[in-house]
Order: sequence, then structure tokens, then C-alpha cells
Amino acid sequence: MAKTPIYRAYCDARAANDRLRRLQTATLAPKGRISRDGRVLVNFASNDYLGLSQHPVLIEAACSYTKRYGAGVAASRLVTGDNPEFSGLEARMAAAKNQPSALIMTAGYQTNLTALAALAEPEIAGRPVTILADRLAHHSLLQGALLSGARLMRFRHNDCGHLESLLRSRTAKGDYCIIVTESVFGMDGDLADLPRIGALARDFGALLYVDEAHATGVFGARGYGLCEDVPDLVDVAMGTFGKALGGFGSYLACDADIRDFLIQRCGGFIYSTGLPPAVLGAIDAALTLVPQMARERELLLSRAEVFRTTLRAQGWNCGASASQIVPVIVGGEAETLTLAAELERRGFWVAAIRPPTVAQGSSRLRISLSAAHTGEDIASLSASLSEFAPKNAGAT
Repeated sequence: MAKTPIYRAYCDARAANDRLRRLQTATLAPKGRISRDGRVLVNFASNDYLGLSQHPVLIEAACSYTKRYGAGVAASRLVTGDNPEFSGLEARMAAAKNQPSALIMTAGYQTNLTALAALAEPEIAGRPVTILADRLAHHSLLQGALLSGARLMRFRHNDCGHLESLLRSRTAKGDYCIIVTESVFGMDGDLADLPRIGALARDFGALLYVDEAHATGVFGARGYGLCEDVPDLVDVAMGTFGKALGGFGSYLACDADIRDFLIQRCGGFIYSTGLPPAVLGAIDAALTLVPQMARERELLLSRAEVFRTTLRAQGWNCGASASQIVPVIVGGEAETLTLAAELERRGFWVAAIRPPTVAQGSSRLRISLSAAHTGEDIASLSASLSEFAPKNAGAT
């Protein structure tokens, strides 16, 4: 008798609804391409927004660090794994975010989960804690809130009026409040109003925690994210090195007190093996390149604006996107999968996003533009989408 029938039943139920997730072998290639099943497709699904994952400078730096320091660090940073390069990279990251200090950690999901759980512990605060999270905040942030034991309340997406109402209510009860938001939302591509949210945090004595995973490398005066431009309003800016910066790992930029606290209390830091030297080399190279890539950022965002305008003229719903992430909201799951498959047949790899990642009835293609794409790549995708656009529904 099988020992795990309940797990098989769950997977079978997902398969019956065409929602079973499957790993698909693929290899990233230069110039915004991906190799799958013997075909090279234009890759509109990755988060490699600047094309740095294939940049020769990052590859060379990763090899150089490996030759210098070995393949791994063999333990937690608190034990034997604090490679001498960490402190210099953290100082650079802190300066990039205009914050007093920074802490480099592993995967962004783990960082959000464990850092937020530590910061929001009621035992630490000495009073009730309420986390006020944007309705569309990333799964890792919501799970971190639940892990903390604090009260979790979700304000309507990008609705500062609703946030203010909740802050007023909870602080009147004596709660310590933590506001949680993304700066660029990963599924919708729209932007949080950080100046307004930051002002509310200051007015109500709340801590503001911002996930910059999709903003790092693309936004900000020097390309280090939207928090770079409002450092006095943000208490903790989290971001990743595995998207626009082309490597792996994540960071938290904050003041020295929060950094010291996290080293004492954040399980994702205390109990995780430090990042390997090759990854540190790629981070080092990316931090050098990003400030020099203003032209690439400008071109990326201008092409995204033209792309959105074109799709909307075709009748597609792109939501409130204002970034390199452009959703094409189809609605039905089956229709979204069919469209993604047709685009793949034509040579484009685009992610089909369905519930529960997005709300029921809002299945979509999540199109990620990259500085590695050419204007012709984007124009070709637009032309293909036009054939299936709502304005052409029922056309013969």
C-alpha cells in the first residue's frame, strides 16, 4: 500500500484541472534567448532584465572568485563561511541604496520569509504587532508574516487611503505596525507609491519593509531600485541579485541596528550556508556594471512603454503596468494556455500565469522585457499578439 496517497491525490487533482506544475529543461542563451527541446526561442519569461546572466564580465568574475576561494564556503557565515569579500560587497550595497548598512543572504524567498518573521515577532516588540501588507504582496512576504505570529492585515492594492485607515485603527490600539509592499509588483508590473507609503509609515511610527526584487537594476537614479531615491522613508529594502543583476542571492539594506538584530535572530541567515565564491564574483561584477547601464535602462523602459501602448491599441488589458513587466490579462485559464502554446509555436517563450498565483479570472501572459531583446524581437511579439487580440475576436 502506498504510504503517500494523499499527496498523489493532490497532484492528480491538479492534473485534472490542467494546473499540475512540471519542471521543464531549458538553458538560457545570449541575446534574450532560451533553448528548449532543441529549439531556440525568444525568451520573454525570465527576469534577466539587463541580460547580465550571460554577460562575459560576470562569467569571468565568477570563474576568478572560484579559482581564488574555491567552490563553496562550507558553513554558515557565523561559523566558517564569512568569505572576506562579503563585507566589501555589503558596504557597496548599502551605499547603492543610500542606507547605513546591508546584509547579503541567500534566495530572496528565504530572506523575505525569515527576515520578516524575525522583525515582526511580538515577543521582540513587547506588544502586539500588526503587519499591513499590500493585497498583491509576494507569497514569501505573506508567509513570513504568518510565521512571525503577528496579526496580518492586507490593504487594498496600492490603496494608500485604506492603508492609512488600518494604520490609524491598529496604532490606536497600541500595536507596533510593519508595512510590507513590493516597489515593482512582479505579476502586474505596476509601481507602489513609496513617497506616500513612506510618509504614512513615518507619521504612524511604523516600520516600512519594501521588496525591490523587480526594481533592482532597472529603477532608481543609479539603477539600484526605487528605494534608492527615498532612503529616509524606507527602513528595510530587500532585493535580489538573481533577476536584473544576473546572478543569485539577495540583500537587505537597512540601519546598523536592524542588521545586528537580524544576525542574532533571522534563521535564514544564522542557519544557512553562505553564498559560494562564484556567486560573490558575479555580484561584484554586477554592482560595477549597473551604474554604467543608464542607457540600457532607459531603452528598456521606453520600449516597454511603446509595447504597452501597442497592445492596448490592439485591445489587450495590460493593467496598470509601468515597468518592464507587461501582463496580457486574458482571463480564462484554457485561453491563456492556448495563447502561450501558439506563441511558443511561433518562436516566443512566454509564461502563462494562472490561479492561485493570480486571482481567479485574471489568468495572463506575464511578458518580461529585457535590454537583451532587440526592437525587432518586441515588434514581432506584438505582431503575433495582434492576431489574437480582443479587437479581432470573431473576425474571419
